[in-house]
Amino acid sequence: MHKVKRVIAGMAAALAAATLVTACGDREPPGPDWCPTVPGHRVECGVQSRPLVADRPEMGTVAVSYALIRRGVLDAPAAGTIAPNPGGPGVPLILHAAQATQLSAQLLDDHDLLLIDPRGTGLSSPIDCGADEAGYELGTREYQRQTVASCAERLGERAVGYTSAATADDFDAVRERLGIPKLVLYGISYGTYLMPIYAERHPEHVQSIVLSGAYPADFDPLSRPNAEAVSLALHRICDRSRACDGDTAVADLRTVARRLAAEPLAIDGRKPLQLSESKLATLVFEVASTGVGADPRQPTLLGTLPAALHAAAGGDDAALRQWAERAGAEPTAESIDLYIAVACNDYPTLWSRDAAVPERVRQYRAGLAAGAPDGLGAFSAEGFSAGQRDGGDACLRWPGLTRSHQPQRQALPDVPVLVLSGDLDAITPDANGQRVAAGFPRATFVSVPNTGHVPDLEPSGCIADLVTRFVRTGSPGPTSCVEAIPPIAVTPVPR
Repeated sequence: MHKVKRVIAGMAAALAAATLVTACGDREPPGPDWCPTVPGHRVECGVQSRPLVADRPEMGTVAVSYALIRRGVLDAPAAGTIAPNPGGPGVPLILHAAQATQLSAQLLDDHDLLLIDPRGTGLSSPIDCGADEAGYELGTREYQRQTVASCAERLGERAVGYTSAATADDFDAVRERLGIPKLVLYGISYGTYLMPIYAERHPEHVQSIVLSGAYPADFDPLSRPNAEAVSLALHRICDRSRACDGDTAVADLRTVARRLAAEPLAIDGRKPLQLSESKLATLVFEVASTGVGADPRQPTLLGTLPAALHAAAGGDDAALRQWAERAGAEPTAESIDLYIAVACNDYPTLWSRDAAVPERVRQYRAGLAAGAPDGLGAFSAEGFSAGQRDGGDACLRWPGLTRSHQPQRQALPDVPVLVLSGDLDAITPDANGQRVAAGFPRATFVSVPNTGHVPDLEPSGCIADLVTRFVRTGSPGPTSCVEAIPPIAVTPVPR
């Protein structure tokens, strides 16, 4: 499940040293003044008016903005049109056209690139329900539930308009307007939830699909694969680096989590927080997974975690404080308002959406107790559940305006699909990626070692080459290059 809120920031960092597409006769881009300029490419921009809620004209409309970056060689038909979505929900794309172009640079001679800001974000009628990104991420669970309730109250009946199905239909309306017969769907993180919904609703307009950091629409509402992936990641980085012992790292995490459940640590810094068990869970499985492998030589939150945990388990919290302060200060790029609306409208819950809040509480607690009586990985069930910003009981007070999108209400198209997972990723772990791949008639699953969320950012070029071959041929070809991706740096733990 989950999103990526740091994909754009990670793309910018990973691609900062990359060579831009070479200019070859720049043209003035047609369209509004926000239309991006991409050297060597004509860019066509526009706005598609869409109903906020289908079949309810009284609810008004949203403006869906797009930028179509034309292929470098225009004297031949396009081999395809790539339509990416970098996650969130809530990450805009048009203002980050340079990063998106660099990520797809190997394909832009003969492929067009269609950037669409999803409704409610960026240049597509952004919504504002008063939520604060840093406050929501680092605040207490009660603060998050109150933020959700306040957001719903501020949006009112308009909240029903912000769903993945509506966004998918927006994308298809833009496709139709531009006369594009089929799209190459490229979903990253939440985009791997959105793009299969597009494929389900508009199968005849799908050429192929790339899903990086994937999770299924019917993911486990307890997030058991995510909790298990935290322990797996600790074992893997310890085994591969020989800088620590995996069993000890997991035991230290369990010890520290239990202590923080009873006595949270106050963490000072640019973004102060109370490091409780649930906040540790947020930072460990979500923040520490992001961008791992983008530069294997540099210290990462995941690589420094075992040493910080071991010291804290022995009573010295200095390194853990520094670790949490750094984790809490990581940059973000999403619209938290849309993030809340889509997650609370779409994602499966442990309670009935038709129930009143007191009954929802009862159903949630019963589901938690029945599904994870012995806890979740190294965490208690309640602690890990409360660490999920878009899961657990975060949406408990969101009104039952819509039914959760039901996965595979129609058959998924029989087109080539490539699913990529980083084997150190606890946000969208291997187990979820394998489940996504199993839902398509023709899918190739690749687990990418020594990478986190998302593996596209690894610098060797292996994954970029696999994606390029796949988009061109429908097959990634040999995948043995992943075996050469080096282990990440891990801070040695005294034995």
